[in-house]
Amino acid sequence: MKLSVMKIYNKTSVKILCFSVLCGAGMNSYAQQSTVKFGKEISSQKIFSKSKEKDKDLLWVNVNTAPDTWILQKNILVCSGHPIGVMRSEKQYENFILHIEWKHMEAGGNSGVFVWSNADPPEDTRLPNGVEVQMLELDWVNLNKRDGVTPPVAYVHGELFGVGGVETIPDNPRGTRSKSIENRCKGRGEWNTYDVVCVDGVIKLSVNGKFVNGISQSTQKKGYICLESEGAEIHFRNITILELPSGVTSDEQPY
Repeated sequence: MKLSVMKIYNKTSVKILCFSVLCGAGMNSYAQQSTVKFGKEISSQKIFSKSKEKDKDLLWVNVNTAPDTWILQKNILVCSGHPIGVMRSEKQYENFILHIEWKHMEAGGNSGVFVWSNADPPEDTRLPNGVEVQMLELDWVNLNKRDGVTPPVAYVHGELFGVGGVETIPDNPRGTRSKSIENRCKGRGEWNTYDVVCVDGVIKLSVNGKFVNGISQSTQKKGYICLESEGAEIHFRNITILELPSGVTSDEQPY
């Protein structure tokens, strides 16, 4: 009797294990083993109500990059750029202000931040959906000529655009993208400052102390914030998220 029970138990365990493996193989899931604690989250209540609430540490979760893609060096978060992929915030955000400082270390470096993202990249592109806040090094346009034609300089000064099916209305259209109305980004080895205000599907971007770009009517208004690794070393510092009261999408957003 005991032997029969053990045989049934073992067979059932094998079936459950096989089912789990088969189900997991077909999903866009990535091992999220490594986390990085970097930056801080501030509540609007602390600022406007003089609350004694302490700032919270930001925890970033690896989605589909390597364990050594992101390295902390004192107060700087270094991204190697390899492999292509993202690291996401621990929680989702709806309405918030993101302050982030960044500098590229290679000519033509490519990176960015995704806001209101599902943080679930397809295997073919390795990048998630959301609204991308572009971070390109100034030489990118010179190194990516097509048929001898240099791309518009607007590429490298903080473009905003929906990706992965997310649609937006650009303030300053360049096709479906929104370009900055003033060229304010600095080149490799120099720190740039972005202040990104995200409220109810509207985004306004300040580049190095001046608001120069924006989008509205985003079809996705809540989600993770993702830091992008896209082939070149980039450094980040002083990441701060000021979380604002929720808006019109709290009960509608699927993520």
